[in-house]
Amino acid sequence: MDATAPKPPPQDPWTHKFLAHLATDRGASIYTQRNYQQALTEFLRWHSDERRAAPAWEKLQRDDFRAYLRFLGRHNLGRAAIQLRFSALRSFYKFLIRHGAAETSPIKNISLPKIGKRLPQFLTVQQMKDLLDAPLKPLTKPKKEKKAGRPIAVSACFRDVAILETIYSCGLRISELCGLRVQDIDWSEQLVRVRGKGKKERQVPIGEPALKAIENYWLTLEQRPTGEMPVFLSEKRKPGPVSAVMVARRLKNYLALAGLDPKLTPHKLRHSYATHLLDAGADLRSVQELLGHAHLVTTQVYTHVSTERLKKAYDAAHPRA
Repeated sequence: MDATAPKPPPQDPWTHKFLAHLATDRGASIYTQRNYQQALTEFLRWHSDERRAAPAWEKLQRDDFRAYLRFLGRHNLGRAAIQLRFSALRSFYKFLIRHGAAETSPIKNISLPKIGKRLPQFLTVQQMKDLLDAPLKPLTKPKKEKKAGRPIAVSACFRDVAILETIYSCGLRISELCGLRVQDIDWSEQLVRVRGKGKKERQVPIGEPALKAIENYWLTLEQRPTGEMPVFLSEKRKPGPVSAVMVARRLKNYLALAGLDPKLTPHKLRHSYATHLLDAGADLRSVQELLGHAHLVTTQVYTHVSTERLKKAYDAAHPRA
């Protein structure tokens, strides 16, 4: 997947302005920009096919969007996919209202199919330890067991240990990790400055193992990064930050090496971080701040994970469960 920002659809000036606003003013992630562009492009295409004209946003009515909702339903779109498309349209109309291009939002109070609650997937503490050990495994293999071809990049293996340690130590989103700069790390206070969603900054603690892993990684480089340089460098000739795509790809390999499900995403490490904190007695508000969640309800899903585990332990152990 290309990690560059998607180009807005050229046929609608307001859509173009909105997507530019997402990228600059709101600091939305590449993935949000991509998803919102796709949602708006699909609606423009549907309106053009159904109404034989480009939409006049200020004149659209609730019935227009109800018709679009029925269209999506007929094409067997899942509930989450429908919610995502209407979330994009809802944000778009807020933008139009702020800029005087529409007076009200016709999407307001439209009933959408509810998404069933799914508990976050996470790794156990032991599974997490096995995963953290995985990147250095290829370096410890006897020479005769190593595959012929491109030699193993020692610095990349140590970098990947540091990446996994940092995600788990700080509970970072993948975009936050890739955006970390050397000057963001306060070594004496063991804190990291993180730029989260919507350009919001927060400080999170970083553990000694993660700091040590970063130091070990930098020792493998020809030149120690400084200042505004990325903490985690790509392996390309022109130095730059490691990409989210590369982190996800290499994580799959390490999950397989650790005997874990290779379908797990980097975000599941963030789930593991939150779950392990709550299991150990951290309060919900503190975990909310550490994760950079705007609303407590987003964090509360992790309490359900801990509660479910307690229930299973009770059912398995209590004689009168």
